[in-house]
Formats: sequence, C-alpha cells, structure tokens
Amino acid sequence: MRAMRIIDAHLHFAREPYFDGIARQAGHVNSAEHLEAEYARLRIACGIVMGNRALALEEHRYPPMLRYCIGLDKTVWDATDWRHELGVVEEHLKRKECVGIKLYPGYLHFYVSDDSLAPLYRLAEKYRKPVAVHTGLTAMSSALLKYSHPLVLDEAAAKFPGVSFVMCHLGEPWFVDAIAVLEKNPNVSADLSGMLEGKIPDMDAFLRKKRFYLEQLAGWLEYLDDYRRILFGTDWPLANLEDYIAFTKAIVPESEWEQVFFGSANGIYRLGL
Repeated sequence: MRAMRIIDAHLHFAREPYFDGIARQAGHVNSAEHLEAEYARLRIACGIVMGNRALALEEHRYPPMLRYCIGLDKTVWDATDWRHELGVVEEHLKRKECVGIKLYPGYLHFYVSDDSLAPLYRLAEKYRKPVAVHTGLTAMSSALLKYSHPLVLDEAAAKFPGVSFVMCHLGEPWFVDAIAVLEKNPNVSADLSGMLEGKIPDMDAFLRKKRFYLEQLAGWLEYLDDYRRILFGTDWPLANLEDYIAFTKAIVPESEWEQVFFGSANGIYRLGL
C-alpha cells in the first residue's frame, strides 16, 4: 500500500524560550533541523505556519517544507492601525510561500464580521487565499471567548461569501456550533489543531479516558460528512506530531484519511502538491 502523505495545516515556528519549553514537553526540539527530520520520518510533506511575527517581509523566511499565513496579531494590532499596513499584507499575499491570512479575534477583542475588515477580505479574495481564524478556547485569561466562539464566523462567511475561511481548532469545545457554521456556509472549512498538548505516554489509555470527547468530535464530523473541508493540523510544538496523527485517525474514518491528512489542505490553501 502506498504510504500516505500528510500536510500539517497549522503549526507555529519561532525560536523563543516559550516554544523551546513546550517543544520539550511534547518530546520534540524546537529547531528547523528537528522539524525537518520529523517531517521526513512521518511523511509530512508540508506545514503551514500561523505567523506570529512582526509584519515585515524579512521576518517571514521559513525552511523549504513550510508555507505561512501572515498573522495580524498584537504586534500589528497594538502598535498601529493595521489598515495602514494593507500594502505590506498584499506584498505577503503576492508570495507563493504565503498561503493565507491569520486572525486572532479572541485575543484582540474584535468580531471577524466587522465591516472594517472588508479591505483585508478583499485582498484575500483577490489573491484567492484563505483567512484562518482562531476559534474556541484561548491560552490567555485576558482573551474574550465571545469573539472566538465559532458562531462569529457565520456572519462573516455570509457577509463575505467570496472569502474562504478556515476555522482553526474547530471551535473547541463548541463542536455543535462549529459544525452548524460549516454546514450552513460552504466557504468555511476547519482544521483539527490544538486539541492535544505535550507527549501522550499511552495513547490507547488516553483514547479510552477521553472516550466522551472523542465520540462527540467524531460524531459531529460524521454528521457534517464533508471531509473535504476538514484539515489535519497539530499546533506544533504544542503537541507531539506522532500522537496527533494517531489522535486524528481515531476521530476520522479510515476511508477519509487521505482527504483529511493531505487533500483538504492541499486544495483549500492551493499548495499545488
């Protein structure tokens, strides 16, 4: 049987003490060399970095196996009016290696349906590149969940039907609401990243312990029954890559593995692999 190729549609890549620490907890080393070796071992053909760096073009140079979404995070939002930086965002989108835009509404306290975002969405539509949106739980207590709830994407998707939105983390733990948004809006897809952290010492025991969680997640994915819009992602270095592959196989039918692990991200992010 031909070995399955994989695309990691959601990871982070930065040499910082915080990322060094969580990489160790996940059984990894936070380095390009280690990531490249692990990708080769696990047949991960490509990864998509959710860009947590300054907006400057020179800040976004990555190893050959990686692409990136340019992130409008606090480094842009807090320092200046991001709308003054639309020209720089467009220069990113012109790059082949830049495959989308990443937004952080829960952390930065805005609704993704706000009309002020229309110029940004017009750029995404012009270059046919998705807008990835952090949804679900947040890592900081200062973030506000009302902005990261998956239902906020419903109005954005309806208002901007020409934009392809990627709901990061499938709105965890609001899976019912997340799936309702996907079912209603064909321009919304979702990645499965950010649901594990650290290294799982015994995956079989973990799957038994988390049976309710897994059954709910798998059940709602099956209810949607459109795996073309479901993308594998790990949130590396938060989670162990091999664990995340096993976890995803436990919630996705085997008949859909090639679609979820490779085909969906390849098509939605227009990677051409």
